[in-house]
Amino acid sequence: MTGPADTADRATALRRAFDESFAAPPRAADETKVGLLAIGAGVGRYALPLSGISGLFAARKITRVPAAADELLGLASFRGTIVPVYGLRALLGLAGDGKPRWLAIAAAANMALAFEALEGHLRIPADSIAPQSSSDQERNHILGYLRDQGIVRGVVDIPSITASIARHGTTRD
Repeated sequence: MTGPADTADRATALRRAFDESFAAPPRAADETKVGLLAIGAGVGRYALPLSGISGLFAARKITRVPAAADELLGLASFRGTIVPVYGLRALLGLAGDGKPRWLAIAAAANMALAFEALEGHLRIPADSIAPQSSSDQERNHILGYLRDQGIVRGVVDIPSITASIARHGTTRD
């Protein structure tokens, strides 16, 4: 049986451990984790780095505009700003005819990427992404690959896509 003195000693020890946890440096394992959105685009499974997007929206109205680039789906309004919307499936050169439901705003560019399915949130160790060769990365806008519950996902290189669109108006070089 524990008495009041044992309970007070235990409470003091717990309080001290709690206070000391704030003084300790963050664990290295937390620093090496990467946040990703697991998505479906066309027939492929991909991941968008959370660091590359500034917003995620569902079922936004896209107004079609005449465009030379097949990837440009049209324009949409987000928080009072009109941005071009590009189909991720077409940007990655994928087959499929599904209608995009989700729009991710690129963090470093005034544009949105549209895709069909949001499959979840991933938080994985950065070193679990197998890098792709730099020549392949520039060609197909994939940083590398990861395995998520038996599914291989390409990690989309959002800066590569936005840079290509800024240079050429399309991702086709």
